[in-house]
Order: sequence, then structure tokens, then C-alpha cells
Amino acid sequence: QVTLVESGGGLVQAGGSLRLSCAASGRTFSRSAMGWFRQAPGRNREFVAAIDYSGSSVDYTDSVKGRFTISRDNAKNTVYLQMNSLKPEDTAVYSCARTPYTSIKYAPNQYDYWGQGTQVTVSS
Repeated sequence: QVTLVESGGGLVQAGGSLRLSCAASGRTFSRSAMGWFRQAPGRNREFVAAIDYSGSSVDYTDSVKGRFTISRDNAKNTVYLQMNSLKPEDTAVYSCARTPYTSIKYAPNQYDYWGQGTQVTVSS
């Protein structure tokens, strides 16, 4: 059983920054790739970023490349999403997720555990 708990969301002005954290329970964290997804009202869940089990490989959706950075600390069982230069269109509920695979995955159905989500609101 894995539990994921996100934190760090909030309200920020356009151009500002937020750092999301996702703390994981369980002993499989260091062997699992992790991902961040977001869902805005009326829209489908969207892949944002993912990192492989070791942290040596990352990938992002095009709209956040150069602005967001995903990282992980396996000693702390935590994955992070640093979000800079935020835009109003980044407003969404952000959720972290675990995949049982070691490599990066992009589809939500490849992830088996999800956090409850944290709201990010960017005002213009």
C-alpha cells in the first residue's frame, strides 16, 4: 500500500512561483517512477511532468518546459515540482502519482496510486 500526500499549492500572481511536494509512504518509492498531473475545471486530466526511479531522467509537457522542474529525494520519499513563471492557464488541481515501473510513463492508466491533489490558482 502506498499513500501520497501533496502540499505547497496556493494562490499566486502571474509570474510567481510555487513548489509542490509529494510525500510517499511505503518502501517501494525508490524503485518507482513518479509523475505530476493536473486537472482544470471542465478539462481532462493532463500530464505535467515525470521522473524516473533514480532521478536521472525527466520529461515535461511542452507548455511547462523551461518553467517547471521535477525532482526527487529518495532518502525522504518525496518528489517535488518547482513551478516558476506561473501563468493563469496553469490554474488546476495538481496531483502526484506513482507508477510501478522504473521508467517515465505518460498515461494516467499507467499509474496505480494517486494523491488527493492540491489546488494551484494563478491570478492575472
